[in-house]
Amino acid sequence: MTDARPSLSEDIGKREKSYFIKMGIRLVCLVLAFTVPAPLPVRLLLFAGAIFLPYVAVIGANAPRREAPDAFDVTDDSQNEIPRHRREIGS
Repeated sequence: MTDARPSLSEDIGKREKSYFIKMGIRLVCLVLAFTVPAPLPVRLLLFAGAIFLPYVAVIGANAPRREAPDAFDVTDDSQNEIPRHRREIGS
């Protein structure tokens, strides 16, 4: 496993999958709230899921990409950079 972050298409795919799962759960909550003869507290819980899940789904889909952890710095400030104008041996 690497520390590289996933590609943009993989990231979008995961967000879409998560969004559709949450919206599917919302649809189930909405259908059950209207069709199942349940006590009022259960119906209110189903309605709350149908109302608040779209907000949670959109916030999750629009969240910024997670950055990969920064790799440690391997440069040493005491080392001099090789000048670009230096000629190679044998040229």
